[in-house]
Amino acid sequence: MPVDRRVWQRRPVTLTSLIDIIFLLLLFFMLSSTFTRFAELPLMNASAGPAEGGPPPIFLQLSEEALRLNGQSLTLADLPAALEPFEAEAAGETVALLVTLDAEVTSQALVDLLASLRGETWLTVAVLG
Repeated sequence: MPVDRRVWQRRPVTLTSLIDIIFLLLLFFMLSSTFTRFAELPLMNASAGPAEGGPPPIFLQLSEEALRLNGQSLTLADLPAALEPFEAEAAGETVALLVTLDAEVTSQALVDLLASLRGETWLTVAVLG
């Protein structure tokens, strides 16, 4: 019985298919990612106080369990209604809203607060450290 002995020859490895795969992966990740920002929240540092005769600043204290506007507790949903009397008192002038944070406040809570204040154009929000 004859034995078929074939000599195995090694074929050279071509890199063409590997380069194609890397190129396709590069295209996929470039086209599937976004380079734009979804939302921008303008922040500013506290600066000098208002000029004499201007409206007094509003103090907002954000803690993990409560939100206090000039010492009165409220929820985030009630904040726009609580700011309405201050807007009427400002009479077209810009009012400084000074936000203080407790140590245990998460960044998401701060972002939620700043997002709810975004439409208030009469306020200048400053986050105090």
